Amino acid sequence: MTLENLTDCEQLVMKTVWDAEEELSLMEVLQRVNDKYHKEWKPQTVSTFLARLVKKGYLRHYRMGRVFYYQILIPLEEYKGQLTEDYVDFWNHNNADEFLCALSQKRPLRQDEVERIQKMIDGLAE
Repeated sequence: MTLENLTDCEQLVMKTVWDAEEELSLMEVLQRVNDKYHKEWKPQTVSTFLARLVKKGYLRHYRMGRVFYYQILIPLEEYKGQLTEDYVDFWNHNNADEFLCALSQKRPLRQDEVERIQKMIDGLAE
């Protein structure tokens, strides 16, 4: 399933929801996104982004009393997987090795990253 693209602002809101350990209300999303990303968004702005995320199928909302809460429908790992796949396909001619080489040229890989990559490669050979 191909996921709908998110705007930069929708990504900030969605990342805020993904990072939470519980379902959030509009006001909780507003406070967290403003604090973490140094925004000065108003409730109506965040409400608009949340409505778009519901329409795109990333979230669903439900009412408890007078407050709407937002529940994740698309897990973070699924979204990151789609982004990575699209990026590797478009920019690296669908070659993961080109992607890893480009990444390591921009930022040297830490030893723990090299070890995890090596384990993954070893696992593929088995």
